[in-house]
Amino acid sequence: MARCLPVLAWVVWLALAGSAAANPVSVGGLTFSDELGGFSILAASGSGTLQDPFVIVEELYGLQDAVLVIRGLAPAFGNRIGTQHLTGFALTKVVVNRTGDDWNLFQVELRKQLDTPSPYDDGLSFGQGSTVGRPFGSDIFSASDVTDEPYDAIVFRNGTVRTGERASLHFVITDTAPVSPFYLLQEPTRTVADARQPQQLVLQEPPIVRGHRVLPPMIGE
Repeated sequence: MARCLPVLAWVVWLALAGSAAANPVSVGGLTFSDELGGFSILAASGSGTLQDPFVIVEELYGLQDAVLVIRGLAPAFGNRIGTQHLTGFALTKVVVNRTGDDWNLFQVELRKQLDTPSPYDDGLSFGQGSTVGRPFGSDIFSASDVTDEPYDAIVFRNGTVRTGERASLHFVITDTAPVSPFYLLQEPTRTVADARQPQQLVLQEPPIVRGHRVLPPMIGE
């Protein structure tokens, strides 16, 4: 019986460690959560200004969507980046590649409803109508493309994040009609050359098809 105690203690420790890893992190008036799985938040800091952006350090485990849940955005939060929007903040994501595949693209997308892309008139965007914080940058990807309609997304491109390495992504988030929570979908993509057509790229794990993939509902929302 005594020999079972170390095993039991190990099981309990693993359960507690897994629970702790999913705990939300609050900083600067917002709460960031990895509760929907696919990644883990390792650290958070900053105040959300351009000079002191929120910095969220994460590990991603797969090439499918990892959804960052953000709570606390409200009129009282204010606009910390000086745009014309009711609320706004600057965000830097430091993402560690634990997927086992190299990344050549990284897409982030904003949504107010988890299963519905953000339309033009819902107020949530990556600073739409403003040049503040643009062009959005990265220490690995040398270019980025912003889509404002019919959904809100940024694709960071022209770079490679090898497995075990990390990339920093810099952008701003604004909302003229803030809600809590809202969601940031994150999707790295691996591209490889097709041997039959050397000039073309074939996507492995293709990006989300807008309006067709339905993400699981949150429990308790």
